[in-house]
Amino acid sequence: VQLQASGGGLVQAGGSLRLSCVASGRTFSSYAMGWFRQAPGKEREFVAAISPSGSITYSADSVKGRFTISRENAKNTVYLQMNSLKPEDTAVYYCGADPRGTRYYLRNSNAFDYWGRGTLVTVSS
Repeated sequence: VQLQASGGGLVQAGGSLRLSCVASGRTFSSYAMGWFRQAPGKEREFVAAISPSGSITYSADSVKGRFTISRENAKNTVYLQMNSLKPEDTAVYYCGADPRGTRYYLRNSNAFDYWGRGTLVTVSS
């Protein structure tokens, strides 16, 4: 499984960005997907996750009400819509895949077997 994240950039506080992550493979609809982020000097942290069908989602408390995870299985793509961005959201954002779709609910990076390279989001104050 190969993952390619995109959509990062520089945005002012209060602005919005939409991240995309395209996955290779014919069985994307069986993968649970997640977004994590890592700020300089900090550990990678959970942001959001979505079930294979898209019917179940989880979000970190720090982004609830501002970020929304969604997916289009026909396009092998998962999205992270980020609104009301804050300077503390600045980080490299990574998408991960849980190919069996059985561990994503743990909201832990160890539950995801495959990772993309990440896309940098910078929020200026």
